[in-house]
This record gives sequence, structure tokens and C-alpha cells, in this order.
Amino acid sequence: MGKVSKLGKWVPHELTVSNRIQRMNICASLRDRQNNRSFLDQIITGDERWVLYCNPKRKRQWLSPGQSSLQCPKPGLHPRKVLLYVWWDIRGITHFELLKQNQTVTAEIYSQQLERLQAALVEKPSLVNRKGVLFHHDNARPHTARITVEKIKNFNWELLPHPPYSPDLAPSDYHLFRSMQHFLSGKNFNNSEDVKSALNEYFNSKSQKFFENGIRKLTDRWEKVIETDGQYIDD
Repeated sequence: MGKVSKLGKWVPHELTVSNRIQRMNICASLRDRQNNRSFLDQIITGDERWVLYCNPKRKRQWLSPGQSSLQCPKPGLHPRKVLLYVWWDIRGITHFELLKQNQTVTAEIYSQQLERLQAALVEKPSLVNRKGVLFHHDNARPHTARITVEKIKNFNWELLPHPPYSPDLAPSDYHLFRSMQHFLSGKNFNNSEDVKSALNEYFNSKSQKFFENGIRKLTDRWEKVIETDGQYIDD
């Protein structure tokens, strides 16, 4: 019949009609705003990601027929890891930090992180003296809590809308973290200081063009969401 068998692709969430409409509406409003007056250079975007201490890498091997491939053990069910929070813009990394072991993110902790982010911005006048900060993050509970919203208002940051269940519209998820995971593949760490050192090496190795490309991809992704009636972007 000319068909091939393929497994379904995992997606972050089963989008409802309401979810898709919301994605389309937000993307359309951001696209129209960008077309009217470019604002990509004002965006500060942030996100979090677990970083494993042990990052095994499966290598492709050339083997003779019948020869077994080398084994590569999977990480355990509860691997050692540390939570990374990072904020960046079109010019590069603005601020990042690792949470303490066993520390969970609350609205209070996140608002304290934003204070340190604001301090980092003040040290880079070119970031805060342009047309103002457009702050972008997802809709996690600590991000939408009242204390967080008030903190953002106090800093005079404008909060960019972000539709729920939409990591495909978050620059850290579709750009930064993918590249970072490739860098970390095969590396092992003894403690959080080793992780921090590796992250510094990774961030410093990236040119401004890398970060610029990640932010500028937003315009294409907004268009794709609109064209596909709010469905997830098929990368």
C-alpha cells in the first residue's frame, strides 16, 4: 500500500481546542507586535533544567554481523542531579545559578532569584537602558504566584505572554538546552561546583550569534503555530 509503520511522537501535553486557540492568539499578537516594531532585543528569557552528575553517552559503533555492541548503562532511577536556573538574551547569558541540593523552587526562592537577576542587569546598563526589559518565562506555579508578579512589576519589567504547555515556544527549551545537553553528554561530575565550572565553560564557548539565533527563531515559530492551528511544532 506504499505505507510505512511509525510510532507516534511524544508531545508535552494533549492540547485541547482551547489550548490551541490560546496558542494561536498569543502567537498572532506577538507576531503583529514584532512586525509593527521589533522587540526581540529587549527580551530576557529564563527557564530551569535538571543537570545530571552522570551523563552517559551512547556511541554509534561499526560492527561485524553477529557482533554484540558495547553496553552503556542507563542512569539510575534516582540519579544525582542539580537544578539549573538560567536567564539570557540576544547578547548572551545574563545570569545563572544552581540550587542547593534537596532545595525545591518556591515563589519566595524564585523572587529572590529575580532580585539577583535584576542586580546582574544593573551591572550591564546596555540591557536596562535600551527600551525596557521584556521578561519571558513559562507558567510554572512559582512564576505565576502573586509575590512573583509583584516583583516583576516593581522592577518595571513587562511580562510577555506565554501559552500554557508550550515548551516549543520557550527559547531555552528549543535552543539553549538542546545544545547544552549535547555538550554535557559523556561528562561526569563529582559535585555542584564541577557542574558550575562545566556550565561556565559551555556558556563562554558560545558566540553572541548563537544566542541571537535562538531568540530570532521565535518569529518563525509563532508563524508555524498559527499556520498549524495551534498544534505543536514538529522539530
